[in-house]
Amino acid sequence: MCAQLEHHLETQGSDSDAENKADRTEIARRTQSLLDELGQLRREALRANPWICDRPILFVVRHPYTYDHHNTHNFSPDAEHEFNQGHFRPGGALKTIDLGNGGEIRTLIETSDGVIRDPRMHWDGERIVFSMRRNRADSYHIYEIDADGTGLKQLTHLADVDDLHPLYLPDDSIVFSSTREPKYCMCNRHIMGNIYRMEADGANIHQITKNTLFDRPTDITPDGRILYDRWEYVDRNFGDAQALWTVNPDGTNQAIYWGNNTPAPGAVVDARVIPGTPWALCVFSSCHDLPWGALAIIDRRLGIDGRKPIRRIWPPSAIDRVRDPGTANDAWDDFVGVSPKYQDPYPLNESFFLVSRLVEGSGRPNDPENRTGIYLLDVFGNEILLHAESPGCFNPMPIAPRDRPPIIAPRRDFENKEGHLYVLDVYEGPYMSGVPRGAVKYLRVVESPEKRYWVPGQWNAQGQTHPGVNWHSFETKRILGTVPVEEDGSAYFSVPADRFVYFQLLDENGMMIQSMRSGTVVQSGETTGCIGCHDDRRMAPPIARGPVPLAMRKSPDALQGWHGHSSNFDYMAEVQPVFERSCVGCHDFGTPAGEKLNLAADRNLIFNTSYNELWRKRYIKVIGGGPAEVQQPYSWGSHASPLVRVLRNEHDTHDDVEVTGEEFDRIVTWIDLNAVFYPDYATSYPDHPGGRSPIRALQVNRLSQLTGRDLGRQFGHASNQGPLVSFDRPEVSPIFKNFSDTETLKYSEALEIISTGKENLANNPDVGMEGFDLSGIDLWREQKYQRRREIEQRYREAIRKGEKLYDRDINRSVSNECTDAGH
Repeated sequence: MCAQLEHHLETQGSDSDAENKADRTEIARRTQSLLDELGQLRREALRANPWICDRPILFVVRHPYTYDHHNTHNFSPDAEHEFNQGHFRPGGALKTIDLGNGGEIRTLIETSDGVIRDPRMHWDGERIVFSMRRNRADSYHIYEIDADGTGLKQLTHLADVDDLHPLYLPDDSIVFSSTREPKYCMCNRHIMGNIYRMEADGANIHQITKNTLFDRPTDITPDGRILYDRWEYVDRNFGDAQALWTVNPDGTNQAIYWGNNTPAPGAVVDARVIPGTPWALCVFSSCHDLPWGALAIIDRRLGIDGRKPIRRIWPPSAIDRVRDPGTANDAWDDFVGVSPKYQDPYPLNESFFLVSRLVEGSGRPNDPENRTGIYLLDVFGNEILLHAESPGCFNPMPIAPRDRPPIIAPRRDFENKEGHLYVLDVYEGPYMSGVPRGAVKYLRVVESPEKRYWVPGQWNAQGQTHPGVNWHSFETKRILGTVPVEEDGSAYFSVPADRFVYFQLLDENGMMIQSMRSGTVVQSGETTGCIGCHDDRRMAPPIARGPVPLAMRKSPDALQGWHGHSSNFDYMAEVQPVFERSCVGCHDFGTPAGEKLNLAADRNLIFNTSYNELWRKRYIKVIGGGPAEVQQPYSWGSHASPLVRVLRNEHDTHDDVEVTGEEFDRIVTWIDLNAVFYPDYATSYPDHPGGRSPIRALQVNRLSQLTGRDLGRQFGHASNQGPLVSFDRPEVSPIFKNFSDTETLKYSEALEIISTGKENLANNPDVGMEGFDLSGIDLWREQKYQRRREIEQRYREAIRKGEKLYDRDINRSVSNECTDAGH
């Protein structure tokens, strides 16, 4: 307004007219003074808002988290050793501020050696549940305290686990994230967490989500479900497989809420339902950043992906960073550049929201000058600082009662057996366009197992894998079996409980038509399902409009196994033998056909010759660590792969090559599983290049010097030069191709290095090879995993028997077991 006034006055006279200039200056001064008074009046009016003045505001004082990933790295568990530790920043408190009483501040609990985080109010407004780590030697546990600062109780006690992000359920039980099932980020090394539930007094803690990465509960929806943010991988890239989901309090009915196929934001976190509306308030963040970013209101009635459901966003310019499906493949960190950045949103009603926001500092992660305060923000364009103190203020919320949602009746038992899943019509949905009815004959159930181990050795497969497992993706795969699809497109089948699974639709030849690129879990005793393949989860099932689907007129089908195998898929065991029998006679080292495509079994630095060649020379077309968007049917996998066309003699170039039906199935199944290689993340060479090479980094570097080939470029898919070495037949290694007779000393030394790798593999086989055994840190982590699974089963047994079991009982039991064993 002042700028407009000055512009107006400047047009009314000459700058040489001193009297006019003085008048204009005085008017501008008085106008600015009025604007300042108006701004102060506005701030006072906002501060007088009854939503924040009639009740104290709870908040946390702590240091900002250390930069890394938005949702996992910020609890820095020292118990995990090495990579997952070292970012603990102690000092903090749980406080209240009473703006209606002169801004009086009370401290409920304070710690100088630990961290307090993630508070949430009980429905009656009289209790607070939160997470606290008392000191560096401790882990995060769940606590409860009365709103007046009395009655502190510790609810979880299990040693060496982190319990975070607690929420009260409508029946007063509590859900929270926990690392009780120790597993690690597939594209890196961070420890992950799933959602657990316990009774109000801390009894009978049990797991309710089994996602292979990270789940964090953030709110309870008005109908009683848990709203949570989830990070998952099923043939997806590392940066945008992070969206909002819902799940029933017993772990049944897992369903997408918003953003699963949206390329950016790369992370959607801290979602909370806005009272009295169908909208959710959340933070649009990035994969690699603190848990802050733009603030957005989502109306999922308008869609479950992209820009259309976004009713409002702060700052408004951030809408340009939201990418609709199909518009970007590498935008997962676009929200790093948003300013200002918001976090910990709490909607008071449809118009007013409490948030944490930067008061001082650059906003760059790890800037020591960053200081966060509590703001009141509204839909009318106002933002006002309510309170700030060092080192920062977070998690603001009123101490007040809230409406309690209804209790959802449980659908799960604790028998640890199986559940049942139905698909009403596989042809239903926008991503089955062009698939004729009758084309789908089978549905395959595939498990994506958790990553139980990590090592320093790194393969750059779109993201980082430690160790390398595949050329361009992060997961191992296990085929649980197939079931028939009926003529009307329906299927009804049993699925083992506690498995993170996805589904593929197959034709009469067992070739994949469409593949699900997100996972689900069916709980023991649960019956759940979907309308079709990639259906709109907001749709009502059409079953009421017509006859009962054919598959559901009978008992659920049992999964039919795959060639008698139940272990993780292993390229060397399942696919390579087919090439050995039918192809290697021509496609080998030193042959003309081998120059075009070498299908030999010889092990190289990370994988083997045939696997490297098929990927690098694009004889297979797979999604790898693919984009967020759902792909069209037939667009990738065996139907789109040149290798399969050759095997089917579509070009009459291999009439003399015959493969059996089973051999053909092994190859197309491997391709449709996204062309995986290793069966597990375990390794015998944790500190070597890629976590797989049987020779050390110094030997690899020396081999590069001797041969003039930069083998350091072998440890990333984009720079791979092919299978330059053979540890099975060192003398045929292609790295020797340009050696001359005068370089015998270099040749001899290089050959000796490669022969050392051959000897190492013979004496110390890698995973998938005969004679492999878990050892070292992998063995320690596997033993730890099995101990935790035993604890989970003990809790489930107590639930089945109607008994109560607590972490304290588990800790005593473990202590006694160690004493009895003489440890």
